[in-house]
Amino acid sequence: MRLPPRNRANVRLGEPPPKPASSRQVKLQDTFELTNTANMVINPTYLAQRTRSSVNWNDAKRRVIHSYRDWLRSAPEVQTMYSLNLPVSTLRTKIRQEFERHRYVNQLRTVDVLLFSSHQEFQETLNFWKQTSHVLKYFRAEEEPKAKLPSNFINGFLEGRN
Repeated sequence: MRLPPRNRANVRLGEPPPKPASSRQVKLQDTFELTNTANMVINPTYLAQRTRSSVNWNDAKRRVIHSYRDWLRSAPEVQTMYSLNLPVSTLRTKIRQEFERHRYVNQLRTVDVLLFSSHQEFQETLNFWKQTSHVLKYFRAEEEPKAKLPSNFINGFLEGRN
């Protein structure tokens, strides 16, 4: 049984939509609602973006700022998802440090590659495709004082780092 089309003539404010007629339609509708109300639905294309090149430096700057703000906004969610024992302010500081590392890049194509890799990391992090150790690798130097790289090859060789 088909429902009548909904147009301005047969829709009243505050009135619920008409119920489906058959029991099969009711079961399908209930199943749809149950899957949509799940706590954590993984949708790999949720954060997907097309790869594109920046037209000019203003476009690149706008894209970098957009990416930076996305990372900052997601810091509390990352902390919750990965059960990190770090405050959100520490996460945001590390995000800023990672962006500041590439501040003086002066080639547009290099900026585009960095933006692509930043968004790839962002998508993998928020889709929970990483493990906690992958996220904590950015904080390795803060946790272990001996985690810094040796100053030259000989010191590293003598320490057992090859």
